[in-house]
This record gives sequence, C-alpha cells and structure tokens, in this order.
Amino acid sequence: MAMGFLGFALFLFISLDLDQGSTSSASAASSSSTSQNVEITYGTVLKLMHEKTKFRLHSHDVPYGSGSGQQSVTGFPNVDDSNSYWIVRPEPDTSAKQGDTIPSGTIIRLQHMRTRKWLHSHLHASPISGNLEVSCFGGEPESDTGDYWRLIIEGSGKTWKQDQKIRLQHVDTGGYLHSHDKKYARIAGGQQEVCGVQEKRADNVWLAAEGVYLPITESK
Repeated sequence: MAMGFLGFALFLFISLDLDQGSTSSASAASSSSTSQNVEITYGTVLKLMHEKTKFRLHSHDVPYGSGSGQQSVTGFPNVDDSNSYWIVRPEPDTSAKQGDTIPSGTIIRLQHMRTRKWLHSHLHASPISGNLEVSCFGGEPESDTGDYWRLIIEGSGKTWKQDQKIRLQHVDTGGYLHSHDKKYARIAGGQQEVCGVQEKRADNVWLAAEGVYLPITESK
C-alpha cells in the first residue's frame, strides 16, 4: 500500500506541468503520516478532505445533467482514487511562482489533475440542495475569475500548512466551498454533493490530505 502510494506520488511529481522554477525534492504525505508544519506551496498536488464527512474533493469527466452542464464535482468516499488530486495554482499575472508559500487571504486556483480543468463556481443551482453549483471548467489556457478562490485559514496560522483547517471562498459569488451528507443516487452513486453556500458553516471546513508537497523555493 505504502509503496504503491509513493510510486504514484513519483508519477505525479514527474508529470506535473510546472513552468516556473525548479525543485530538487518533494515530499509524499498521507493522512496517516506526520503533517505538522508541512507547508503547502504552489505546484503541490493534493487531495482536499472535507473535515466533517472525511470525503475527498473529486471530479471526473461526467457533466451535470442540470444547471451549467459543466464537468461535475463531488465528494468521494474512498482514499485511493486518482480523480481526487488537485494542483494548487496561483492567480494569473501575479509574481507568485512554484514553491512559494501561500498566506491566508490569497486568491488561488485548483486545477483538476486528471482533466486539467479548474475548480469553478457560478450562480447555477446545485443539483441536490439548490445551493451554488461547483463545477470544473476551462483548461490550461482558459481560466477566468470563476476559478478564483480565497484561502481562509482557521485559527492563527499565517501560511497554509497541511494540518490547518481552511475554508475556500469563491471570489465571484462569495460562496464557501461546501459539502454535506446528501448523496447522489444514480450516476455518481454514493458520492456526495459539493456546492457553495453564502455563510460560514461547520460543513465548509477542509483539510489538505494525501499529496505530493513541493518544498519551499529558496530566494536567490
């Protein structure tokens, strides 16, 4: 199991399309390994775990049957699933680069590793609860403000670390990335709805879980 994860971690690291900077090493971390003080930097590939239900933020090349019809985003119950990996990217046209730490309040983007689309939201209604729909949209050259999420660290932390509770607030709509125990019955049977809600709740807290964590780039 451990060897399989490390092998996949190496594959992810080698296959990343990171066009700025270079690193000599990366750390593979899982929910069972130590996570204290592990910084999350741009270029890191990770899974986001919903704190309350322990489901992972997930997407796959299946469109919603309502709303926008864009690629669906769900919560996935199993740890071992490659469609739950996301690349942490900066807002375009900033000085941020691979290996930089990410302070609370920063606008980030999350790119789905498998399909290369961006975690996105808008005013369409989500399929089950009727909250704000969260989808995947765009691609490498195609990204807009609907892909922008503000990182909010809970507590006193100043930069994003693996063991910190976070919220992600969508810039355009103000909705917080949210999930709950309302599950799909058919196409994504057993997976739970991910949506956006306008207020802070216990159900919109997330944690960085399994992933390939790139080291901090040292200034020269």
